[in-house]
Amino acid sequence: MKIAFLGLGRMGTELALKLVDDHELTVWNRTAERTEPLVERGASAAATPEEAVDGAELVITSLFGPDTVREVVIEPGLIPDGVTWADATTISPADAAAFADAVPGYVHTPVVGSLPPARAGKLGVYVGGADASRRRSVANVVAPWAAANPERLKKVDTAAGAAVGKLLANLALAVTIEGFKEALLLGESQGVTPEQVVDMLGSTGLEFIVNMKSPFLLGERSTSPGDFTADAIAKDARLMLASTDKDLPAVSAALASLEQQQEAGRGDEDFSTVIVNR
Repeated sequence: MKIAFLGLGRMGTELALKLVDDHELTVWNRTAERTEPLVERGASAAATPEEAVDGAELVITSLFGPDTVREVVIEPGLIPDGVTWADATTISPADAAAFADAVPGYVHTPVVGSLPPARAGKLGVYVGGADASRRRSVANVVAPWAAANPERLKKVDTAAGAAVGKLLANLALAVTIEGFKEALLLGESQGVTPEQVVDMLGSTGLEFIVNMKSPFLLGERSTSPGDFTADAIAKDARLMLASTDKDLPAVSAALASLEQQQEAGRGDEDFSTVIVNR
């Protein structure tokens, strides 16, 4: 299939690499050097989004957020008539509904997971759109993203529903890293070492985030480069808060911690900087 892939950030690159061997891929990124790993694998690089989508049967986007989607895709009317657009960008449910209204071929395809699962084909994937035929077609194309755990590829009836699923997944990351941070602060105030806190949390509800992020805490991995940046999850936390009129105090607390890291110049580091630089 002829696919245009727009947006080669850390995650976008991994997603595109999973498709390049089986499809005729044309890639575009605002910073052109980011296309090089895909070109080395056989993809073509386009100078503009318009050049990338010319002749494409499917357009996939993995951009930083909804504002970038509007700038690159919606405002210039980028998607050709009749072409399916699979958007992996993390956006709000309202954004997803608006994009679906603007482009009949829109299918929202956010992924759940960080870079190591992406490389291993172990991401969660939501495929959401009103057109069942387009959902099936997109699901077949992006199946390599979840090849090792195919049950994690989930089809939902609306683009907005897929956006909800992604925000819920990242809410869990945001509030549990905040819980991990506060557990460390409480433990240390009572003379408990970080290593002991990690051990004590090993059989609790925080076990998942502890297993994922304790290597950063204990100096076994560096937060730069990391798997999922503080900037990215802070952006997602703001989307969560903007998507509801309900009070989300745990998300608000997590966002405050993330913003502290951003203000200290660590936004481009792994979001485990919240616990490393507590």
